[in-house]
Amino acid sequence: MNILFLGDIVGRSGRDAVCAALPGLRVRLALDLAVVNAENASHGFGLAPEMATSLFKAGADVITLGNHAWDRREIIPMIAETPRLVRPLNFPPGTPGTGSVVVEVPGNRRALVANAMGRLFMDPLDCPFRTTAVELAKHRLGGDVQAVLLDFHAEATSEKMAYAHSFDGQVSLVVGTHTHCPSADHQILPGGTAFQSDAGMCGDYDSVIGMAKEGAAARFWRRMPGERLVPAGGAATICGVFVVTDDTTGLATRIEALRMGGRLSQTVPEI
Repeated sequence: MNILFLGDIVGRSGRDAVCAALPGLRVRLALDLAVVNAENASHGFGLAPEMATSLFKAGADVITLGNHAWDRREIIPMIAETPRLVRPLNFPPGTPGTGSVVVEVPGNRRALVANAMGRLFMDPLDCPFRTTAVELAKHRLGGDVQAVLLDFHAEATSEKMAYAHSFDGQVSLVVGTHTHCPSADHQILPGGTAFQSDAGMCGDYDSVIGMAKEGAAARFWRRMPGERLVPAGGAATICGVFVVTDDTTGLATRIEALRMGGRLSQTVPEI
């Protein structure tokens, strides 16, 4: 199975770049599954319903979220009613929506996509390790699902690595989101799970993690709240990871970074 995961979409620049590029990437990489994190798509804070609809129309099979899931209140009914719009699974019971979804992919195959949120330097949610283990116990990689993708939305690299090693051999891909900086540690772990600490963002990198640099930098100089941060509006770099899995085992056989457009060094996998 050919899988593409794109990191946090930030603002209009990131949205427009992903919506323009994703249809071509589906063809170029012969994608079976495309997943995007869009929790910062609306002005850097949350996701609006029409934006989610545009991303689905552009070719996203699943949209994942994170700590800004509820920033646009009008998205809450859509989260509750749309299984392919996935919020972190370790929110307390009774929270609208779902933390995972099984989607049909070409070739009469199925893929499980789940989203969890870390706790180090983040909100004090339920344990992401235990809630993920409970979810994975409902499925069998290489059995009822041919691939399993985990988006771990977390601040600390140590927590992301510990999470990935905890589920090595049980899932196809663990990919980190939230820090908006693509890490250079993409690898296949000893048990066969592909891993990258952070996929990076889809947004303007002439910025402070996607936000206009002047206002963001001023907060560090003054240590006082300033004007509301706004996304940088320059050309976006689309960042993510491309993974190929074995249909029999569900484990990864290949992982490569993707960086396209904007300011960062360019790398697009070839098939």
